[in-house]
Amino acid sequence: MSENISMTATPEPPAIDTLFEQSMRDIEIPPCPDILNNIMEEARKSEPDFNRLASLIKADVSLSAGLIKTVNSPYFGMRRRVGTIHDALIVLGLDVSKRAIAGIVLRDIFPVTPAMERFWDASARIARISGWLAQKLQLPGLLPEDAYTLGLFRDCGIPVLLLRFPDYDKVLGIANSNAQHSFTSVEETVLPTNHAMVGCILAQSWWLPEELCLAIRNHHDLPILQSAESRLPMLSRRLIATAQLAEHILQHECALSSTQEWPKLGATCLRLLNLQEEDLEQLYAEGRPIAEATE
Repeated sequence: MSENISMTATPEPPAIDTLFEQSMRDIEIPPCPDILNNIMEEARKSEPDFNRLASLIKADVSLSAGLIKTVNSPYFGMRRRVGTIHDALIVLGLDVSKRAIAGIVLRDIFPVTPAMERFWDASARIARISGWLAQKLQLPGLLPEDAYTLGLFRDCGIPVLLLRFPDYDKVLGIANSNAQHSFTSVEETVLPTNHAMVGCILAQSWWLPEELCLAIRNHHDLPILQSAESRLPMLSRRLIATAQLAEHILQHECALSSTQEWPKLGATCLRLLNLQEEDLEQLYAEGRPIAEATE
């Protein structure tokens, strides 16, 4: 693989609707499953029927078990264990429930392998830490459910590319260890696309809000994050920064998801979150139980 990568990033994020022609040509991106479409359509009604939603979810045993497991995870901090789908919907609320369901369905569409299990475990931990950080930091517009969702979906393009390209695991290894060039630039020396673009398209077709899709698309793009003239919404930038800090805490406390992204992006992420370098030690200590918890 060539290491001669041209760094010509622009501070303007591309419009999402222009990504399809570039990436769909060669990459088979999983369409939104029927069960998720049905749940989302019901949830979007002015007066959603919780009984119908519960019935839709209960029809899928894996989805039912996953939602109950999610709502009872340490991240949500419930005082009592939730035992029914209807109660889970009431306790979480529709918006959080939709995001959790999408994350569960996403995981279930890919084959179960040890590598995939490690990937999803790291994603779930990053999601929980991200949600906790959003609760703690209390920044304008940064909601825990958005931060949690981005943690789940941020790297969803990776399993898609692992299935499409037999040697993509080698590309991942090189990108993860490259301390100089952006992760996506390394991918694009070998592939016709990158995981951020693929993940953005998947997220858009899976009902995620625009700001989250843009965050997925640009989460490795330092010039866009740094630029005062960037049109990337501040919410998207703060979501990126929150997920990156969550991944850094996970790496620091559990030695999981090893990458070189924090040295490249960390200073900018701290600035976007109104944090200082000296704040990290306290965040490490407070985030450790969340990083170490299992669902």
